[in-house]
Formats: sequence, structure tokens, C-alpha cells
Amino acid sequence: MRLLLVLRDQLDRSAALFDDVDPDTDVVVMTENDRDRGRFREHKQRLALGFAAMRHFRDELREQGLTVAYETASPPETDRDSYHAAEASPVADALREKIREHGADEVVLTEPGRIGLLKEIEAVCDEEGVEFTVYADRHFLCTHEDFESWADGRKELTLEYFYREQRREYDILLTDEGDPVGGEWNFDSDNRESFGADGPGMIPDGPRFDRDDVTGKVLETVRRDFSSAPGDLDTFRWPVTPEQAKTALDDFIKNRLPMFGTYQDAMWTGRAFLYHSRLSAALNLKLLSPLTAVRAAEEAYHDGHAPIHAVEGFIRQILGWREFVRGVYWLYAPEYGHKNALDAAMDLPDLYWSGETQMRCLSECVGQVKEHAYTHHIPRLMVIGLFGMMAGIDPAQMNDWHEAYYVDAWEWVSQPNMIGMALYADGGIVGTKPYAASGKYISRQSNYCSHCRFDPAASTGDDACPFTTFYWDFLNRHQETFSGNRRMNFQLANVRRKSDDELEAIAEQAEHYRERLDEGEL
Repeated sequence: MRLLLVLRDQLDRSAALFDDVDPDTDVVVMTENDRDRGRFREHKQRLALGFAAMRHFRDELREQGLTVAYETASPPETDRDSYHAAEASPVADALREKIREHGADEVVLTEPGRIGLLKEIEAVCDEEGVEFTVYADRHFLCTHEDFESWADGRKELTLEYFYREQRREYDILLTDEGDPVGGEWNFDSDNRESFGADGPGMIPDGPRFDRDDVTGKVLETVRRDFSSAPGDLDTFRWPVTPEQAKTALDDFIKNRLPMFGTYQDAMWTGRAFLYHSRLSAALNLKLLSPLTAVRAAEEAYHDGHAPIHAVEGFIRQILGWREFVRGVYWLYAPEYGHKNALDAAMDLPDLYWSGETQMRCLSECVGQVKEHAYTHHIPRLMVIGLFGMMAGIDPAQMNDWHEAYYVDAWEWVSQPNMIGMALYADGGIVGTKPYAASGKYISRQSNYCSHCRFDPAASTGDDACPFTTFYWDFLNRHQETFSGNRRMNFQLANVRRKSDDELEAIAEQAEHYRERLDEGEL
């Protein structure tokens, strides 16, 4: 008798563990009580999406004649501030209970996206004396073995070279001769435009899905039983079934992909989504196949519906970056989550939870996360993450917040993106340089600075932009660390042009801002 363990982010009917499922003897085990991973309470929309998608998947399996042992979520016993890590995951506890209840001989599951959970499940099976089988997650397009083979012997793991191999492997945007369509592998230089003074104007808003009884009851449960969870719930609009995910993909391809490339790096007040697809949550729950999304975009190019720089940029995010960071996570896990190459030690400021700050860019971006459990990649990397890196916030705390607050964040994708790409805490495994920038970058890419009391050009004084202050302080503090990185030569040369008095004044301003952050007054 087998138990088929299905986790919240594994809602894939084509997963390998279902290949030889026996409805007469096998039992599918699902629990909603995997919601917290011992750090912080999750965003209300993240909870609601997970519960709704799981319950729809449960009902689909039951309609197909499978037996599903399903555990609904228990209300939290503590609030965020007093919560401490449990000794074991609720998933492990639920599995142990079901093994004993059903007298199981074997537990099978798809590899989780969190190495610690995999080890806990394996330990439970060992303690209970049952066989334990882990299937590779065939949802992904690059196996661990293939990624390790590609990475072996390389001094640097460069996304661009991995991405080209992926394009060749799946014959995406290639000519009959095997060359890249459009003559280039990467059109990123065409994807950095900002909106003019008039702003983005009207952009097709994307689908809003009818809330059936299942989703409606989930939303009621989260409002009632998880009222102390962070974030807002009223704007919930995420796809919770494969059919809805496909509708979301079709809507993006038709209405926003043509302009996605041009403005994918742009930001604007009160506009969290702009031309972005909002498909990452559906992809990471396995409601949507990545290859389906990639081929739909490729078809849009060949049909003349979308330009090459938009299509290539979207495909690179999925076929390139998403697969790349998953490979990095498993190559370096579990040590990756503890990396802190820049010795950052500041506690996470409360503004990351509240969004209450005088810095308009951070109040806007954190406000978007509170409202939608989402921002696109530039607010994540170049506002929220950038501030954390330059101020010196502890990377583990930053990552915990990211996993708790973003609807699409799971350990395998969050750690390389936040600890690596955003904070450079991995010392250069994911990115070849820290993405350090002053407030002038945010001013170029958004209208945030025009509504802010701080001056993005000033690094000292009452109106000094904290981003600009921390930028120069960050480069100065880490001159020795970055001195061997040729990609940092230009920025470091600018630091060396400043006088000792200027750098001392900047350091004093930075320390003043850190104190105000700690007191919740910045």
C-alpha cells in the first residue's frame, strides 16, 4: 500500500508519481499545514492561492477515482512577532500520522523545492520503516544531472551560456541552421525603456476569475482564521486551476506581450503589474507548464504578433533564468541559504512588513506587495533588494520575508534570487557583480522620486536620498572586496575620486539612517 505525498507547489497531474497510480490501493496525501516554514506568517493571498489551488486539485483527483486523504489548514496559534520555528515541519507530522493510519508500505513523492523538507520526509519514512521513493520533478526543463554537467569545470556560472544551451536543447527561436532568430541571442539592451512624463497610460488589465464555491470558501477561511496574517486579501485575482492559468497565459500573449519587452524594467506609482505576465505563481504551483508558456510566446513572434525583443525577453525569464536558479539552488543546497559574503548583519526593518517609510520608492513597492503579494522583478531587485544589500540587512532575514510575502516565492527560487542576485550574499555565484545603484537609477526607471521628500542626487544633508547615501557608503566599505572584479572598476573609480572628508560625511549619514531605520523613523 502506497502513500502519494503531494505538496502545495506540486499540483501537476502529469507528475511521475501518478504514472502507475493504483486507485484500488494507493492513497494521495495532501496537507494545507505546510504553510509556514518556521520563520514568518505568510501573506494572506499566498495562503489563499495555495489552499484554493490544492482543493481544486484534490477535487480533480477524486473525480478521477483516486482516494485523497486531505488535511485542511489549522488556524495559527501565535502571531508573527511571537512565532518561533517548529522542530519539525507540519508536513512531516501529517505524513507520519497517515503512514500509521493506513499501514503504508511505501511513500512516494515528487522532489520538493526545499531540501530541508526532503530530509525531514526521508527521516519520517526511515523511522516508520517504510520504503521511500522520490521522483524527479519533470515539470522543469533541465535535470539536476544536466545542470551539474553544464556547471562542471566552469569558473563562473553565467546565465547567458546556460540559456543558449537551453534554446538549442528545445529548439526555441532558432533558424533552420541553428542560429538565433534575429541574429542575436539576447535583446536585453532593448528592454530597458522607462515611461515618459505622461506615464504608462491604459494597459489591458488581465483576466479576473470567477470565484467558485471552493475559492470563495477559502477566502472566507483566510479572512476568518488567518486575520493576523500580513497583507491584504481584497485584490485576490490569481489563477487557481490549470484552465485559469492557461487563460492567464493567453491573455498575456494577446494583450501585453507585444509591449512587455520595451517596458519590462519600468515602474510607476500605483501600477504593480503593467505589461508583466503574472504567470510565475501558476508556474511555481505547477498549474502551467513552462514549455507551454515558452512555445506560446515563440508562436506569437512567428505570427508577427509580438517583436523579437519582447518574445526573447519573456522566454529568457522562463527557459533561462527560472531553470538556472533552480539548478544553482540544488547545486549548492543546503549551504546556499546561509551565505553572507558581505557580512551583512542589520535586522530587517519593520518597513518591509508595514510599507510605512518616507522613501516613496520603498513605500510604493512594499505597498504593492502588501496589496497583491507581488511586484515584478525590478522592484524586487532594484528597489527592495537593492536597499537591503546597500544598507547591510541580514540576507537570511531578507529571504525569509521574501518567501513569506511573495505569492510566487519558494525556497528553490527565492534563495538564488534574493540571497544571490539581489543581495550578492553568495559572493558572485549567481551574478558577476553586485547590482549597486544610487537613487538616480530609480528616478530614471520610475516616477517615484518626483513624489518623494528625498533628493536622489544628494548623498548627505537633510534631503539626502537614503539609496544614494547607502550606495556610496556600500562601495566605500567594500572597496577591497570588489577590487578584483573588473565589472566594478568604473564604480570604484568614482568612489576614489571623492575626498576623505566626503566619504566620512557619507559614512556618518549612512549610520544616521541606519539608526533611524532601527527606530522606524526613516
